[in-house]
Amino acid sequence: MRELTLIGIRMESPNRAPVMMLRESEGYRYLPISIGSVEATAIAYEEQGLRPSRPLTHDLMRDLIEAWGVRIEAVEIVELREAVFYAELVLDNGVRVSARPSDSVALAVRLNTPIRCTEEVLREAGVATPEEEQAELERFRQFLDGVAPEDFSS
Repeated sequence: MRELTLIGIRMESPNRAPVMMLRESEGYRYLPISIGSVEATAIAYEEQGLRPSRPLTHDLMRDLIEAWGVRIEAVEIVELREAVFYAELVLDNGVRVSARPSDSVALAVRLNTPIRCTEEVLREAGVATPEEEQAELERFRQFLDGVAPEDFSS
């Protein structure tokens, strides 16, 4: 398993569909995953420290997990099949729960949980970035700092 860091959410043209960008913590590969606007908003809210007046679904999931005394040890992206990514929540009691990567990452950012990916998925879907593109990525990171959750609503 390779550890990943959430870089952020970007809007992919022409449909302006949200894409979750993950990056190897030790390496140069990026893993772009298309996600829904609801999940994009949930991730963006948490990244920016915004608190809605009522809990979002992922906040409720976090609260239930904590109330039951269970800990998520990791979020793992384990498979890519027919252009669909599959993830699992790895619980501290040894149970693995199948989940979408977007929901898993929305929980991971709320619980400060490590995000991991199999080498096989990274080989198949990861995008290696040459050194000369690092400046472009830095500009993208600066853009992400200025994106508001409202940008993801329809």
